[in-house]
Amino acid sequence: MNTDLFLIGVDGGGTGTRIVLADAQGRELAQANSGPSGLGLGVERAWQAIAAGCADAFGRVGATFDWSRCVLGCGLAGVNNRDWLSAFRAQAPSVAGLAVESDAYTTLLGAHGGAYGVIVALGTGSIAAAAERDDGDCRTVSGYGFPSGDEASGAWLGLRAIVHAQHALDGRGPNDDFAQALLAHVGARDRDGLVVWLCEANQTAYASLAKIVIAHRAHPFAARLLGEAGLEIGRMIAALDPSATLPVALCGGLAAPLREFVPQAYQQRLREPLADSAHGALQLAQREAARISGRAF
Repeated sequence: MNTDLFLIGVDGGGTGTRIVLADAQGRELAQANSGPSGLGLGVERAWQAIAAGCADAFGRVGATFDWSRCVLGCGLAGVNNRDWLSAFRAQAPSVAGLAVESDAYTTLLGAHGGAYGVIVALGTGSIAAAAERDDGDCRTVSGYGFPSGDEASGAWLGLRAIVHAQHALDGRGPNDDFAQALLAHVGARDRDGLVVWLCEANQTAYASLAKIVIAHRAHPFAARLLGEAGLEIGRMIAALDPSATLPVALCGGLAAPLREFVPQAYQQRLREPLADSAHGALQLAQREAARISGRAF
């Protein structure tokens, strides 16, 4: 294997991008973060965020950032849209190697180390996946995207939570602390101000409301939403593992706060992930480096 190469794991979602930089042997050198690189927000924006994160990681170790020496493994939200994936590959810089999979796949690699298991990734969006022990296939459920899918995600919670603020403003519901917190977060003082925010809000903006929901978990409206999120997580697990025997890892920024809302029937199977999606993507980069060097990894 070319020892002059660098391996880079990229975990790209709708809220941010995480980078893991390693040497040619897979020894981790640095980590970095940058803006969102989920493909639904635009391919050009995705590459800009990835480049910014990579440059930051190289800077942390005092190395020169050179695309031609980089093998990238990317786990990105939105690659299930074939047009977006094709455009992403077409706009790639002149890298030494590039492997692109869904963030669900790299999350699965990281969480279970490639072993048999289920993951439910809960962040700006959501998706669940299961590894097949014999052939390494990855089966997914959910992940259809905002606004119709991605149940139990940050954007899914935010899209529903803002309804409480709408009702408060026009008298259909109480103008309570939860409503006021939502309105303060979006910077709206009245109906017209909220309409302006709604007309401009994207997946990331709605996902930013999830923390308001969690902070007001005792509020009846928020409690109902969180309970529904837990039920949706249970449905994902059941769809992927009818045998009810596989270990399950909740992953992503909402994994910890939503864990308690997962139905009791699944609680005993929950496990902490071994590693995150960025490190799963680094495994992808290692495989790609081995492939282009003609050696088995």
